[in-house]
Parts: sequence; structure tokens; C-alpha cells
Amino acid sequence: MTEGRAGDYPAAPREDRSEVFHGHEVADPYRWMEDSRDERTRAWIAAQDALFDAERAEWPHVEKWRVELNRLYEFPLSSVPRPRGDRVFFTRREPRAQHPVLLVAEHGTVRPLVDPLALDPGGRTVLEAWHPSVEGDLLAYQLSADGLEDCVLRVIDVATGAQVDGPVDRVRRTPVAWLPGGRAYYYVRRLHPRLNPGEERYHRRVYLHRVGTGPDDDVLVFGEGREKTSFHTVAVTPDGRWLSVSSTLGTRPATDLWLAGLDGAPDRPRLRAVRTETPARGRLTIAPGTAPGDPIWLRTDLDAPRGRIVATTAADPAAERWRTLIPERPDAVLEDFAPLRDPALPRPLALVSWTRHAVSEITLHDLADGRELAAVPLPGRGSLGRFAMRPEGGHEVWFGYHDHVTPPTVLRYDARTGTVEPWPCPAAPALASPPRTPAPSFPPGVSPASVPPSPRTCLPEPGSVTTTQVAFPSRDGTTVRMFVLSPHGVPDRRRPAVLTGYGGFGTSMTPAYTPQALAWVRAGGVYAIACLRGGGEEGEEWHRAGMGVRKQNVFDDFDAATDLLIGQGWTSPDRLGVLGESNGGLLAAAALTQHPDKYAAVVCVAPLLDMLAYERLGMGPSWRAEYGSVRDPGEFRALLAYSPYHRVREGLPYPPVLFAVADGDTRVDPGHSRKMCALLQHASAGPGPVLHRVDRGVGHGARSASAKLALLADVVAFLERHCGLDPVGLP
Repeated sequence: MTEGRAGDYPAAPREDRSEVFHGHEVADPYRWMEDSRDERTRAWIAAQDALFDAERAEWPHVEKWRVELNRLYEFPLSSVPRPRGDRVFFTRREPRAQHPVLLVAEHGTVRPLVDPLALDPGGRTVLEAWHPSVEGDLLAYQLSADGLEDCVLRVIDVATGAQVDGPVDRVRRTPVAWLPGGRAYYYVRRLHPRLNPGEERYHRRVYLHRVGTGPDDDVLVFGEGREKTSFHTVAVTPDGRWLSVSSTLGTRPATDLWLAGLDGAPDRPRLRAVRTETPARGRLTIAPGTAPGDPIWLRTDLDAPRGRIVATTAADPAAERWRTLIPERPDAVLEDFAPLRDPALPRPLALVSWTRHAVSEITLHDLADGRELAAVPLPGRGSLGRFAMRPEGGHEVWFGYHDHVTPPTVLRYDARTGTVEPWPCPAAPALASPPRTPAPSFPPGVSPASVPPSPRTCLPEPGSVTTTQVAFPSRDGTTVRMFVLSPHGVPDRRRPAVLTGYGGFGTSMTPAYTPQALAWVRAGGVYAIACLRGGGEEGEEWHRAGMGVRKQNVFDDFDAATDLLIGQGWTSPDRLGVLGESNGGLLAAAALTQHPDKYAAVVCVAPLLDMLAYERLGMGPSWRAEYGSVRDPGEFRALLAYSPYHRVREGLPYPPVLFAVADGDTRVDPGHSRKMCALLQHASAGPGPVLHRVDRGVGHGARSASAKLALLADVVAFLERHCGLDPVGLP
């Protein structure tokens, strides 16, 4: 089937159904498709499966793309280590493996602790989170199945592998804050569904759980009376002296923080507010051994949209007592902070990570007064993960690094020597010692840092991919930036191109190793990543400029990126595809419905599309702070104005579209895509096709490598077919 007009598509009855919002009647002819259990919905999905399979059979290069993506994905992937005494815990996915395996290294040996594939040979079980105890003799871990992200928490004895606690249900990647000795931990669990029918994914509470007891005996610590969409985190200092709790209302960019001294009574902590009811994010750092009058540190964007570090004390953490230690910078966003206190150091130090226009940097500071002492060189213009340290502190910091052409690797900073080197993962042969390159001058007692070599495993050939960062004005004059990956770094001719972005929830599009981008560029195309308002690339004000009633700014930024790619000669409308996932899928669909003439193809993966219905679907209620609510008249008007499902116009020639969803997605309901697909199949006068692809047994988050690569191969093959890319140069 190649024409893809309405008569060629599976039947989808249009109902005369509407809803009234603030006196405005809005049609919803496919609302019945929100119900995945409706027999009509099931029949429609089955017919769409057959249509997709028939179309896919006509794509000549799917297997070639799959082979190339597999090649680019065949590298060992290790997590940042979590040392506990003589043991080191980490995950590792070997090349061609389906899932990472949780390992422990001790006394020169490495052994597996949790292997999802051994537990489920079908590959549908995912290790979502894991937490060694302070001493490293116990391990809490969380597994989920079929993509639902509903976890079960268990605890095992690390020495024997025997289960000593659990299972505990109604958790979803909960933090596990161990008390010293391993007899108890704090965690977050949802209330029983019978207490709030239909709201089983909400109503979270912080509990104290004693190992070996049933979860029904847990002690409620925090959360009673708070709004149902509140998310909580909990942490305990390794010495067991301080308990901290944070809470956010849905995805609102505001963190309420509490602190308590445990004083031998972990089941009755007296939580005191550090900061509440303030429109600012915050994250506490408390070193072990901290007395009430000693400094503790807070990363906050209060009065500093790009972030700052303030020092206060546990005895009196109120904002009036804050002292700015690391001030906000006008052109960089403060991301992370690690205090380094070790007798071997000449002075206490602080390691700070930043992003400048989405590119990561690290600086070293005096922990007492915040003075910058040096910049720490990195392998390239890339991205860093969160800092990790030993529970007891010390001179070492581990963090992940990757960039557009470098697979993820783990680096280790040693404050005693001032060096950054690849962490030699115990599961692999030791890495050769890298050459050491002098860094800018350090103060006395701190030696130059080395630049670790970029890993070269499974990379594209040197020179085959060049990254350029460009800046351009959006519709209102705001400067927006974009990474452009291309064969030569210049718009030498109008090539088939893919444009992607996100623009939401303060999430930054930092340089990332992306196999589909490398495969596309190696085949002769251009792959562009736009850094849009709504993200976090330029701080919290940048995020808020794309929230709620200002969401159209995000789409205007993306349209400006489109115009730049076309105007500068990188590509042309008949060769430009759009790719977006989740909130980025909403972005892609907004581009499709607002500017259908500018694109040759559009792919929406797990997208939000009916923005008048999102609050009743999936995890939608948690996102009201980001998108607004139909309950507010002004926010309703803004939602209706850009909602892709409501902007489709009958008779317009829309380009080919692929909607890709997962049947286990509990975040973004697949009903969004079903409704939009049926509507476009009915309304579009374009040649099509408009397709619907379903992954089964997976969800919105982690999945097996084969499931991930199969999706990417189909996505790239669809874009190749409609954007005119010839992958003849691929092996």
C-alpha cells in the first residue's frame, strides 16, 4: 500500500461526541479510542499492525540500518561505580547483551548480583534501580516487567545472594536511604489502590522499613495530607545523623526541603523546613560527620535562575542564614556540586559541574570561600552525569561522560593528583594509562589535571561526522542554539536531514552519543538537535519561557531552527524529517500541524497529542505545572491553540507520519497516538502513509537492546524512504 489516502486505511468510526470547556464546544470524534479494552480499538490496532507490516516490507534498507545501528551500539556500557568499603558495585552491559547486569567487585574478583535476562529470558524485565547499604553487605534493587515501570523492591545478602527482605510492591524507582548497620531504610511507596480507586499511580508516602518485616508494618514518616501528584525523595547521611526529605508537586519547578537530626529515633524524625512554598528547585548536600553548626550546602535557583551553591547549617538552615558560596554565572548553568574533604588534601575543595549552552564544564573551588582555583579539562565538548563519591567522602569523584561521537564512559577525578582518567571497570581488562596533558595552573598543593582520551570503541570513522553549534534568532528575537551533525561541518549541499528537539520539563539537549544520528550522517545526511525554550540549556528562566501559556515559544524556536536549516542550504523541505519522543513527540506533531509544508516526514514516538485530554490519560495530572490545565480559561485557550489533535484540518496535504508507541507505557497513554493517527488518516489529502507502530511488552522507559534497536531501525528506514537518503555508503 503506497498511496495511503483515507479509503486505504482501516476503518475508524467517527462519533458525534464533544465536550464543553468554558463555554467552548470541542469535537472529539475518536474519544472511544482512548479505551484500549474496547473491542473496536483492539480491531483497529490489529488492522494498523497489518498496514504497518505491509508498508515496512517495501522499505528496502531496514536490515542495513539495523546492522549499522547494532554496530554503533556494540560497546561496553558501565554505570558510575558505587564503592562500599572493599566492594565496588556497578552495572555493565557487554556488547550485544540485552540488558545491563548488576555486578560487585571485591578482592580481585567480579561476580553478578542481579541479571535481568537470567530472571526473564524473554527480556521484558528491567533493572530499574539499585542501592547498596552503607557497609555494602546488603543490596536493595528494583525490577519492573513489561514496560509498566511498576517496581518490586527486594533486598539480598551480597555475600550469599540470598533474599533477606521483600518483595515490596507499589514502588517506582524509589530512593532507598539506608541507615548504618543495614537494619532499616527509608523509601517511598504508594498507598493501596483501594483507598483511592483510579488513582493507584499517585498518593506517595515516605516510610521507614525495617529489614525482614512486612511493608504493612512500615512507619509513616512523611507525605500525609499532601497533594496526590506529589513526588518525594529521601536521603540519610552515611553516619545516620541527618535525614533529608524533598517534595515537588508533580513536575512543578519548585522543591520543598526538610531536614531532621535522627538522634537515635529514626521512626520519629522531627522534620524542620529548609525551604518550602518557594518557586525554586533545590538539592541538599550534607557530608558525613557534619555537626549541627557545621556547613551544609544547597544547590538552588532561588534568586539565581542559572543556579548557585549556598552554605548554611543544619542547626539553622533558614534562607535568612544562607551564604552564597558559588555564585550564579551569567552564561553557564550550575548542574552539580561535590565537597572534597580528605586529610591528604592541602585544603577542603569543591568540584562543580556547569553547562555552557548545553556543553559541560568542570571547575575546582576552595570549599571555604568558593574561590575558583582551576578548570578541569574534559575529553571534548560533551555531557556529564551526576557526580558520585564514596559514602564517607574523600578525594575521588566519578562521573559519566559522552558526546556526539563518543560512547558513554566513566571518568574518575582524583583531587590528590588533580587528574581525570577513565575508570578501569573491573569487568574489563585494565585500560592503558592515558597520556597526561597539563591543565591550567593549579594553586599550590593541587597538581595539573590530565585530559582523558576519548574512547574510540565502535565510533564512526574519523572525520565522517562533524558537529557544529549554531545560533539564530527565534520569532521574538530570542537567541536559540542548535547542534548540527554533518559529514563536513558546512552546508555544502541540500542533504536529507533530520531535526529533533525536546523543549520541556527543564530537560537539556546536551551532546549525547546517538547511534541513529551517527548512522544517518555516515550515510550522507544531516542530523540537527535544537536546544529550545522549555528545556534547561540556559537555566530556569529558559525553562519557564516554554511552560504553560508560553508553550508556543517552543514551537516557534523549532520553526526558526527549520528555517535556518533550509535557509542556509543544509537541506530543503522535501528532504527534511522531524523526530521527537514523548514531550518531543508533541513538539514534532506541533511542527507537523503548524507547518506541514516544511517537512517531508514526521516521526512521533510516545507522543502527547490531545492536549485537552492529557490530564485524564497516563501520568498527565503530574504535568499540569508544565502544560497548564483545561480547568483554567487562559490555559485552556493556550492548550487548544497548539494541541496537535485539534489543529488537524481536513483536506490539507500532510506529509507521511509514523506514530510509534509501546503498549506498556504508563506515562504517555498510547491513546494519544491512536486518536491522532485515525484523525490524520481520515483528514490528510497527502499521499501518505500515516502509520501506527506498536511495541509490545515494553513501555516509556528502559527496554532491551534488541527492542530499542528494532524501533530505531524502523524509524530511520521510514525517514530515509521519505527524505531521499540513499544509505549506499553503509556497510
